[in-house]
Parts: sequence; structure tokens; C-alpha cells
Amino acid sequence: MLTSGGAMAALSDTIHPFVAIGYTYDDNLLRLGDDTPAGFQRSDRATQAQAGVMVERPFGRQLLTGTAKVSRVTFDHFNQLDYNGKDFDGDLAWQIGNRWSGHLGGSYVETLTPFSDTSTSQRNLRTTRRVNATAAWRFHPSWRLRGGFTRNAYEYELLAQQVNDRDQDLIEFGGDYLARSGSTVGLVARQIKGNYKNPRVVNGVLLVNDFKQNELKASINWLYSGVTQVQVLAGYARREYDVYSVRNSSGFNGRASAKWAPLGKVSFNAEAWREFSAVESLIVNSSLNRGASVGATWAATAKIQATASLRREKRRFELLDDRFSDVDDADDTKSAQLGMTYAPTRATQLSVSLFREQREGSPLAGSRDYRAKGVSLNATVQF
Repeated sequence: MLTSGGAMAALSDTIHPFVAIGYTYDDNLLRLGDDTPAGFQRSDRATQAQAGVMVERPFGRQLLTGTAKVSRVTFDHFNQLDYNGKDFDGDLAWQIGNRWSGHLGGSYVETLTPFSDTSTSQRNLRTTRRVNATAAWRFHPSWRLRGGFTRNAYEYELLAQQVNDRDQDLIEFGGDYLARSGSTVGLVARQIKGNYKNPRVVNGVLLVNDFKQNELKASINWLYSGVTQVQVLAGYARREYDVYSVRNSSGFNGRASAKWAPLGKVSFNAEAWREFSAVESLIVNSSLNRGASVGATWAATAKIQATASLRREKRRFELLDDRFSDVDDADDTKSAQLGMTYAPTRATQLSVSLFREQREGSPLAGSRDYRAKGVSLNATVQF
């Protein structure tokens, strides 16, 4: 009996089931352009039901964490978009002695592809698979060497979108100096290889989009004080395509973020980036993105928290032909969000979120001018 009771306690501390339900209204679900003729259905309401389980289990100095959840999403008008979502992820944080540590993990996500770059009313599920492994060797109290591998694989349900099916492999090696304060500074070398499975046809030309990207970046985690933290991963990157080298690009590339909590109940965060990114479009597949975001969190009471954020990003798309160099090949997206969360008990949470998004598009890349706004309501119960 004592053994059985101990096992039940361990199970309840390790496995945490949960259920959630959400409701969303979007006044431009398909992100139709501002020039779309009147009479087209723009708005819709969606209901989402979720069930899942969270796992957290230590094994000596190792820690296993994971989440598994399934969802059912239904739409009031565009019911052809209804789908069953899946989301699974796991991570093993391992430690061998005092010098070796790392992570081994993976994930599987199946969800509806965003409409921001393709405003089709046909269902287009995107499946993302990820595997990753990292290792670090702390050969000195103040110095560490590390390396890692990550593979991301993307597949799309809609036949027209399968030109975006791809595998992306990342290999990195680096070293860090570990300060007594907890701050770290280091250097990391990376190589990213992208392999697109289905070449696309642009202006009658079969275009292979495979690429290789080499990076050398500084990696900084600066604990300036008890209320201020700065993280930077930035440096030089060069992206080269296997075919049609006019698309090659190089220069500064990276991301920096800062967190500041000057008051006990209020904190702020900011982020800026300049980096390459994939585009889920039928015309282009890559862009160089420059953007920034700011946000604030206010813990009004022990049970109520409010958030606000602003974000702006400008994407400059690859040029397929230098004859169009005088045409605007970039779009500009601005978004804002306000949210509030109420946790009446430790196991329950209610939230509401308002959002607004606006884009100035690029005809060269098939990116549209559009506006969208909406509201989301969610409730979660953990057992």
C-alpha cells in the first residue's frame, strides 16, 4: 500500500492533464486585400477545443519535459477549413558529471497555415517536424565549448502550396566565457542548408530554391542587474542559392532582446532583428526581414495580469530579375495586441485578447495591402 501511494503521488506530480476552449472573431480571416470587391465574405468566427497533458519528470540529474495536445477547430462560415490539430513536443535535458550537458528533443505540429501570404479559402494544413540535439563541455569553470544540430521539416496539404515543402538543417559550434555574475559572452559559427523538395515555376522558368547560409555571430547573455537582462545573437551571414545567384545576399544578421523590470508588478521587453526568413508564397520563398517589437506586462493583482505589445516588420523579398530593381520589392506589416488574464484558482485561467494588423504589400511579390482586427477568448483548466 505504501508503494502504491508513493507511485500515485509521483504520477500526479509528473503528469498534468488539461482542457481548454477558445473563441475567436476575425473581421478579415483570409487577409483579403483592400482592393477586393464588395460582397466577398471577410469575417468569421472560430471555436477551438483542446485536450492534452504536460509531463515533467526528473531522473537523477536528467529532466524530461513534454506536452501532447489535440484540438478541434471549427468555423461558422468557412467550414471547409475545419480541422483537427496536433501538437507534440518533448525534451530531455541531460547532465553527465559536472562538465557535460545538453538537450535531446523533438516536436510534431499540425495546424492551419496562416493566410497572410496566401488568401485561399481552401484548407491548407502545415505539418512541422523538428529534431534537435545539443552538447556542451565545460572544460574550465569559466569556459565552455558547445555544438548542436537541428532539423526542421515542413509539409503542406494544399497541392499548390507544396512548392514550400522543405527540409532545413542547422549545424553550429561555438564557445562561451562564463562570468561569475551569470552573464555569458561567446562566438558561434553556423551553417544552414535548405532543401526544397518541389521546384517552382516563375515566368515559365523552373526555379530551384535550395540554399546554403553561413554565419559567424556573437552570442551574449548580459545580466546587467537584477532587473535588466540583454540577449544578443548577431553577426555576419551569407546566403547563397544553388541556382540563380542574383538572389544571393550577405551582411549583418541577428536578433537582440532586452527585459527590464524596474517595478515589482510592471515589466517591459523589446526586441529588434534583421534576419532571413522563409515566405509561404507561390511567387517568392525568401525574404530579409527587419523589425522591432515592444511590450509590457502588468501584474495588477495576484490573479489578474494585463499585457500590451506593438510590432513592426519590413520584409524585402528576393529579386528574381534585376530588371525590377527600381520596383518596391518589400512589404511592411504593423500589429498591436492587448490582453488580460484572470486566474481565479491555480488550476484555471481565463483570458481575452484584442488584436489589430495592417500591411502595405508589394505587388512584385504578390503581397497584398490589407487590414484585420479581432478578439479571442480562452478558458483553460488543469487537473
